Amino acid sequence: MRRSLTLMEGAAPPEAQRAMTNIERAGNPWGEAREMRGDWAQGLEIPTFAEKPDAEYLYFVGCAASYDRRNQRVARALAAILKSAGVSFAILGAAETCNGDPARRMGNEYLFQLQAQQNIETLNAAAVKKVITSCPHCFNTIANEYPQLGGNYEVTHALPLVRRLIAEKRIALSEAGAGAPGREATTDVVAYHDPCYLGRHNGIYDEPRAVLDAIPGVVRKEIAPHHRERGFCCGAGGGRMWMEEKIGQRVNHRRIEQLVMADTKATKVASGCPYCLIMLEEGVGAKGIAEQVKPVDVLELVAARLQQNTTQGSAPN
Repeated sequence: MRRSLTLMEGAAPPEAQRAMTNIERAGNPWGEAREMRGDWAQGLEIPTFAEKPDAEYLYFVGCAASYDRRNQRVARALAAILKSAGVSFAILGAAETCNGDPARRMGNEYLFQLQAQQNIETLNAAAVKKVITSCPHCFNTIANEYPQLGGNYEVTHALPLVRRLIAEKRIALSEAGAGAPGREATTDVVAYHDPCYLGRHNGIYDEPRAVLDAIPGVVRKEIAPHHRERGFCCGAGGGRMWMEEKIGQRVNHRRIEQLVMADTKATKVASGCPYCLIMLEEGVGAKGIAEQVKPVDVLELVAARLQQNTTQGSAPN
């Protein structure tokens, strides 16, 4: 029905139609310039796949981490972790385009097919074998939907990979990290929010928690009973990121209420999804607890405690 309304009747809400038009014209829902897609990596000396065709992994950055300033810090955090572990990786830069997930969820199957085929042609031409993503939407689309269109890759979300790197002792963590001389050790009480496309869609529940448990100075809490298989959407799924909720309570506000009711005493709420991060930040602000609870990505918590931190400003204090 959604596809019929979108494709046949053009009945998408104006803000959703704007996002789809931006994807078609600029390759991202924000409508930012294609040539700016790799700007988040300035100063980090990260090669493109064209410059390093023998890289073991392609980091498919995604639209949010490429263009949203808050999520650019998450991309920089992951880059710091991969460099610290000695992982060989590269990015596509301006050659990357939206994976197509927003278009498909909002009913524009034609636009999804266009975006997917463009990415698949780019990845296949570069002979990409392994793909890392820091976005569960990119992960789900490339891992589970691209194979139907000829895109077959070994795809991993960053958190299971980071868990393995920690287990293999390829990255060293400490409570103080190495971000600044004389920096004191800190303790963070962190509530974990399960992104839908990691948890319920792909069964990735344990790996993010294992990463949190391995970070010195982090005490993990659960948003019980709304966690793991009973987790609650942040409100951005199904293309809702690009549509206004005009009836009833906003989903992300409800999620913050659940966090408060769980009485975790958390000072941070962590996730592994750029859209969850955006929605949680808006939620704590709307509920007036932004000073008490800070939304972060799990990757930022890891990067903040790297003993050999290769970037500055990649993680919040």
